[in-house]
Amino acid sequence: MNNFKRVLKFAWTDFSRNRSNNFAAIFVLALPILLATSLFVFQGISEYIIYEVKGKMDVTAFFQQDVAESDILRVKDELIDLSPEIKSVTYVSKDQAMENFIARHQNDPDFSEALEEVGVNPFLSSLDIVTDDPLQYEKVAFFLEAGPYAQLIDKVDYSQKKDTIEKVFSITANVNRFGLVLGIILFLIAILVVLNTIKLSIDSSKDEITTMKLVGASDWFIRGPFIVQGIICGFAAFLICFVISVSLIFLLSPNIAFLTPGFTIAHYFTSHLLIVLLIQLGFGVGLGALASFILARSYLKV
Repeated sequence: MNNFKRVLKFAWTDFSRNRSNNFAAIFVLALPILLATSLFVFQGISEYIIYEVKGKMDVTAFFQQDVAESDILRVKDELIDLSPEIKSVTYVSKDQAMENFIARHQNDPDFSEALEEVGVNPFLSSLDIVTDDPLQYEKVAFFLEAGPYAQLIDKVDYSQKKDTIEKVFSITANVNRFGLVLGIILFLIAILVVLNTIKLSIDSSKDEITTMKLVGASDWFIRGPFIVQGIICGFAAFLICFVISVSLIFLLSPNIAFLTPGFTIAHYFTSHLLIVLLIQLGFGVGLGALASFILARSYLKV
């Protein structure tokens, strides 16, 4: 306990004495914390956009004109049980299809006149299928066109949408991959900068380290004050970054809400507040302590 108190005392003394270096270390530690927070928020935005885009990618199965609604609902149940990757199956009746068409083209009299000339409802009942896996669309199309319900099907529009579906899923996969690679590169750069900055602070105490080592101090006793200083710097950087993050999130959220309708950055931030706190505190304290541990070790060989 006495050694622990001495470590804390030496750590605070060194921290107070090397204020300029420690302030620089706090500033540098704040960069990866803000970077990690930004990437976390960006990940949330990209996941929402990807989710919305995927939700608009669907395959529609149109049924023969005389197929009963009960038969269509039976096919719907079969599709839901076909694979857990199938996200939703929506039944659209002939009457609903006609109402949707009229609502979309209510300002175009030509379409209204064309419907009046036809005299009957020309639309077919259908099922709109959405999945989280592009490979499932092909499986669904094969099941409908060559399975036990093939005689009920008029057509499945998978072939017309196949290229678009594959491109959308390919783009979303590339976005996730790019974000991961970019994050790794930026974090490696940030860690190198943190190591070099904290090294300046420890360099000023290398003579003391040598003296303590010569008089028989243990490695942990020598290393302890620097690790505590790293923790203090990391915690200070965490507090600063948390205030900056909260301020920026709530200032910018209303201004960029139009880019992601239905998604509010402020709500996402507050709903994941515990994760954000853990990320910021972990990066701040973890990097500060780890960098001090690694760098102090290099001075222990006398």
